[in-house]
Amino acid sequence: MAHRRGSRTRTRVRVVHREEVRRGRVDYVATEEPLEIRLLAGGDRRTLAVTMRTPGADFELAAGFLYGEGIVRTAEQIRRISYCTGREIDDAQLYNIVNVELAEPALPDLRGLERHFYTTSACGVCGKANLDALELRGCHALPAGPVVDAEIVYELPQRLRDAQRLFDSTGGLHAAALFTATGELISLREDVGRHNALDKLVGWALLEGRLPLTGQIVVVSGRSSFEIMQKALVAGVPMVCAVSAPSSLAVDVGRQFGMTLVGFLRAGRFNIYSGEERIRTPDLVRASLPSGHHP
Repeated sequence: MAHRRGSRTRTRVRVVHREEVRRGRVDYVATEEPLEIRLLAGGDRRTLAVTMRTPGADFELAAGFLYGEGIVRTAEQIRRISYCTGREIDDAQLYNIVNVELAEPALPDLRGLERHFYTTSACGVCGKANLDALELRGCHALPAGPVVDAEIVYELPQRLRDAQRLFDSTGGLHAAALFTATGELISLREDVGRHNALDKLVGWALLEGRLPLTGQIVVVSGRSSFEIMQKALVAGVPMVCAVSAPSSLAVDVGRQFGMTLVGFLRAGRFNIYSGEERIRTPDLVRASLPSGHHP
């Protein structure tokens, strides 16, 4: 019987400390394995991507990836998601291949999908760093709102960290979390790759009928890149907060499409790179008050 890998893997390590005797112990590391996403329709099959991911929420990852790339726009376009269990699949691959069957008579035209076939958990799906491509796909500037108090923004990294169950045991997983404008956690997904974590989160929202994510906040545990902002834009997320730095293209996406981008969100501070009108800070409150009035 095939062994299905979990989200963490048990291993032995030797701990070396300047003031202690060297010792061995059992530890856990984040599992990293390939996931092949196959697209099926009208009797045809096409391998769409292979990504290195942490096992868990694989169906959400596949759905979120397809939605972010514009291959599907509604959950109704997906007839079924399943693991590939054909006789040609050996035990080691059994839970590493996902079939997404579309409710269409034929596979969509994928020639315009500019991408690398193989992606790593570190870089995500590359090759689409082009703002014009987002407009050609029908992406538009997001509507105004919500307005979020700076005090709530300060608290988001700790709330994300408190909900990272797998990180507690491995220390090696990224997270993407969805919050309300008042700072309430809605959902969180973890993965060895930042982009995968966000795909899992968006896939969950798609399959649950929650898209678009209007008026909500996405918080990511690492950097914000073009791909992170692209996926958030397609899902209708108006505000993205990252605990680390943004890239130049991430800033460009935020400014061109009316998104709020926050970076270096940690230790009671953050930078606003675009869309500052969505964040209510004390200085902005004072500036809006009549002369002689104080908050």
